[in-house]
Amino acid sequence: MNCEELAKCGRTGSFTLWEHLSVTLVAMTTTTDQPIPGTLLFNGTEAMKGYALNKMCFSFNSRLNREAFLHDEDAYMSRFGLNAQQRAAIKSRNVLDLLAAGGNIYYLAKFAGIFHLGVQDIGAQQTGVTVDEFKAKLLAAGS
Repeated sequence: MNCEELAKCGRTGSFTLWEHLSVTLVAMTTTTDQPIPGTLLFNGTEAMKGYALNKMCFSFNSRLNREAFLHDEDAYMSRFGLNAQQRAAIKSRNVLDLLAAGGNIYYLAKFAGIFHLGVQDIGAQQTGVTVDEFKAKLLAAGS
């Protein structure tokens, strides 16, 4: 998808560097390959689906933005144009729902950080085990 095609989807006005890079990345990564069973494949299609969600999560690099989100989550999500699925996933705080809504794990880590969750917390949630069980799995895999 190029910028002209993105404009046909309703985007108007000039495009930011972030948007140009996103469109380029999507064009480079769109694939028809089937995902590994049980794994969500983050490809160009998912990148476009999750664009608003990932852009919002990227904004959490700023302390002021994290505070604004915590002050009024709905207003903050509206600011980035999240759709109903993405809003529900944010409200559920469920990583698998966020991934299904087009979230990229690297951007979702910014969101998880607001709640003082680390990568092991996210991994535990994804695999359906406690954090201690997840850590034990990591240690066992490394030995």
